[in-house]
Amino acid sequence: MNRRVVVTGTGVITPVGNDVQTYWKNLLDGVCGIDFIRSIPVDDLPVKIAGEVKDFNPADYGIEPPFARKQDKFTVYAVAAAWQAVRESGLSSAEDGNIDPYRLGVYVGSGIGGFATQVRETEKLINEGAKWVSPLFIPTMISNIAAGNIAIRNNACGPCLPVVTACATSTHAIGEAYRAIKHGYADAIIAGGSEAAIIPVGIAGFANAKALSRSEDPKYASLPFNKNRGGFVMAEGAAMLVLEEYEHAVARGAVIIAEVCGYGNTCDAHHVTAPRPDGQTQAAAIRQALDEAGYKSDDVLYINAHGTGTALNDVAETAAFKIALGDDAYKAHISSTKGSTGHMLGAAGAAEAVASVLALKNGIVPPTANLDEIEPECDLDYTPNNPVTADLTIALSDSLGFGGHNGCVAFRKYVQ
Repeated sequence: MNRRVVVTGTGVITPVGNDVQTYWKNLLDGVCGIDFIRSIPVDDLPVKIAGEVKDFNPADYGIEPPFARKQDKFTVYAVAAAWQAVRESGLSSAEDGNIDPYRLGVYVGSGIGGFATQVRETEKLINEGAKWVSPLFIPTMISNIAAGNIAIRNNACGPCLPVVTACATSTHAIGEAYRAIKHGYADAIIAGGSEAAIIPVGIAGFANAKALSRSEDPKYASLPFNKNRGGFVMAEGAAMLVLEEYEHAVARGAVIIAEVCGYGNTCDAHHVTAPRPDGQTQAAAIRQALDEAGYKSDDVLYINAHGTGTALNDVAETAAFKIALGDDAYKAHISSTKGSTGHMLGAAGAAEAVASVLALKNGIVPPTANLDEIEPECDLDYTPNNPVTADLTIALSDSLGFGGHNGCVAFRKYVQ
């Protein structure tokens, strides 16, 4: 089977907005969601800034207070983003609904999972003894539990496959969901990722690995493709897309946002944290997605880059774009929305996929915030500071994760 796959729903919880409309507006306006950390003590931490979710009320997304209290934050964020996406899609697997529950799936991952829960319960074990560890510890901490809870709440009895590939997690989740629908294993899948790792050990671990920006100015810290970049800024949140088989979506009168048309997946096989510097394996994932999407030189291309603002990533990724696209790399519209959001780790790819489909739908390229001094080796059009209007026909969202995991998803503008 080789079925068409479309996007019929989106949802986000991010440092720059807890609904898609706010998120999109703030991306276009170059709003920076990074600030001094307020959720945890930071006196002893080497880094005191992050992209935290703000003004989040679980009840706004149909989440009951007991559920919110018992679950790790990464699950609550995931459920909230999925609630938005499913509502927008109009899908229902209820008895009188419009999809068979066994044809509705959930592909939602997390790079780390219930990090705060793991630390809290470990402290109980050490300080108070084994009998005080919560019986809910394991089913709250495991990284697949966000997918499980989304499936429970949406009566999704079809394929359920959480992905864990570090910062490429939700890009791979979307790509694998696309393949599952394309080849007939489901009619619709809620796909994306979630992360809530802004805790002391998370900050300390990434900082001591020399990955995080040490900037003391939160509004000038996440600097993709900027000569002054000094590392990524950790962020949290969740993002989801509802992917659906085209004929199924049309038959029920769904509003189609964009078409999913390609996916690439490779590994650097190079280093546990550093990207392969020559860009060859990253380029292979991009090229796989482009080829499957039927990319032609006359397409108007937007790329939402991984663009973390680390010294190695931005140069290697630029090299990958040039290898994958040749001379076309110089006419592509490219940006990294991490300048606004920071790096949402396992949720980043899905948040950036949402930005990609909105760019296609609206014909607007979101900018790379804070791009005031371009790195000389990053000599492509990275859309500094201001949005650009363009008649886009195809968009890519690519992600590169620790362990060398590379993922790239391609979308096409939907024309009825």
